[in-house]
Amino acid sequence: MDVNTLRTAVTVLSFAAFIGIVCWAWSRSNRADFDEAARLPFLDDDRSMK
Repeated sequence: MDVNTLRTAVTVLSFAAFIGIVCWAWSRSNRADFDEAARLPFLDDDRSMK
């Protein structure tokens, strides 16, 4: 196996992993979890002001 073939394989696998992560992050099934996580910093502010 040539070193350039290995580099090409690593690049293609890395790109496939990147696309997989992007698809997972933008999937509708995760929207509720991400919305809840986005509100977490504001929940701490509400408790400290009371």
